[in-house]
Amino acid sequence: MTPLASIVTAGLFMGGLGTALAIVLALANRRLFVYEDPRIDVVEEMLPHANCGACGQPGCRPFAEALVTGGSDPGLCTVSPGEMTQAIADYLGVAVGEHEKRVARLACAGGNHVARTRALYQGLESCRAAALVSGGQRRCAWGCLGFGDCAAVCDFDAITLNRFSLPVVDESKCTACEDCVEVCPKDLFSIQPISHRLWIACKNQDAKAEAEAVCEVTCNGCGRCVTDAPEGLIALDGNLASIDYTKNALASRVAIERCPTGAIVWLDSRAGPVKGSSAKKKTERREPLPTHG
Repeated sequence: MTPLASIVTAGLFMGGLGTALAIVLALANRRLFVYEDPRIDVVEEMLPHANCGACGQPGCRPFAEALVTGGSDPGLCTVSPGEMTQAIADYLGVAVGEHEKRVARLACAGGNHVARTRALYQGLESCRAAALVSGGQRRCAWGCLGFGDCAAVCDFDAITLNRFSLPVVDESKCTACEDCVEVCPKDLFSIQPISHRLWIACKNQDAKAEAEAVCEVTCNGCGRCVTDAPEGLIALDGNLASIDYTKNALASRVAIERCPTGAIVWLDSRAGPVKGSSAKKKTERREPLPTHG
């Protein structure tokens, strides 16, 4: 075979092979084609692109898909302003949906003015790093370490540290994304409906004397809140009070009044944590309490 004939043969072979592959791809495209509703792109553009996961979806794109298919409703997005949520609902011809806002709650009130330390920690200023060193510098094994990992991880600036190195959640900014829940080495954060104003700001499970020795605002398990609260709302789990809104949703501020330490509080939307009249007044020290052996 001459060189020219070889070239022509190779060209015809490659051309035929290309045509055959094109036909196969065309048939596969027709057979495997998955229709995607064009409204998904429109709704995705209307969403805030925060990808926070507060809606229960891993990101805004999956949430847009769920909205278009009817698997969710616009009201679940806690980041979008109300007018945009309504715009999405109007575009899809659905109801916004009534969903209560959820926010992060911190189960600790032990700032460095009331919580005792057992050691001087020197190292990376991170709660997770400190927790790796024998649980951290606090005498309370359950208490907040105060280095602000939660504030650092919050993309919405919803968490700040007060002057006693205790995290404070801004309800208006919180999107319930759960980043603070995941980063806290002491598991002090949880996501709660905003209506859950009655709150146990403590996780210490020690008996009364041991608990009060490490923190001035600890729950000492006295049970007064259990007696005063509507039936079934509060119970003692060992030495720690716990609130079960599923058994009785009638939260009442009366439950905080006789708490001697102020461990159970009413979370006012403007004033912040409100303690009962029997709570011992605390000296607002700006320096940490001394270490005790």
